[in-house]
Amino acid sequence: MIEVVGLSKRVDNGGAPLTILHENSFVVAEGETVAIVGASGSGKSTLLGLLAGLDLPSSGSVKLAGESLASLDEDARAVLRGRLLGFVFQSFQLLPSLSAIENVMLPLELAGAADARGVAESWLVRVGLAQRLRHYPKHLSGGEQQRVALARAFAPKPRLVLADEPTGNLDAATGHQIIELMFAINAESGTTLIVVTHDEEIAARCRRRLRMHAGGIEEIV
Repeated sequence: MIEVVGLSKRVDNGGAPLTILHENSFVVAEGETVAIVGASGSGKSTLLGLLAGLDLPSSGSVKLAGESLASLDEDARAVLRGRLLGFVFQSFQLLPSLSAIENVMLPLELAGAADARGVAESWLVRVGLAQRLRHYPKHLSGGEQQRVALARAFAPKPRLVLADEPTGNLDAATGHQIIELMFAINAESGTTLIVVTHDEEIAARCRRRLRMHAGGIEEIV
């Protein structure tokens, strides 16, 4: 599903280059669950952005489903993301002007789904929000917003879901519920799942762990 070769990222830091990632290589097979762990500032979120094609590396390459991201322009990378990827963010990233069902419908409509409303409703029922379909994000708790985000990520049947600290804004009990739900949905869907996390409970649920340190990756089986 993912092939990373010699991936590096450098940024300008007031005239001096700052290396965030240095020559990382790894492969993620279809259907795997992988946790990316490490201290704050170790490059975890930068790596996730490169895997999604939201940013480009200074050197090295990323292939998604056999397609090199570097060979695509920004529009083509956006099309590829829409076709292959789902996202779950720490800050939920729901559109405040859309109701719960409209937030889930949006990627389905962009993908040309025949019955976006019906699919979105079935997913919100699946995540326990049957009574919240027409509620706006400001009227939902943090846990409810993340349930909407999970439904939005998985509804288009992506081959890969990227989750960046999915419980970071939730209390421990709510976070545990969200994790149980995310891994249950992922198992049912057979999706490849990559999670950036500080939470050892989440990391332990994944088949593999990639620990980041000083811009490099050490694999933990």
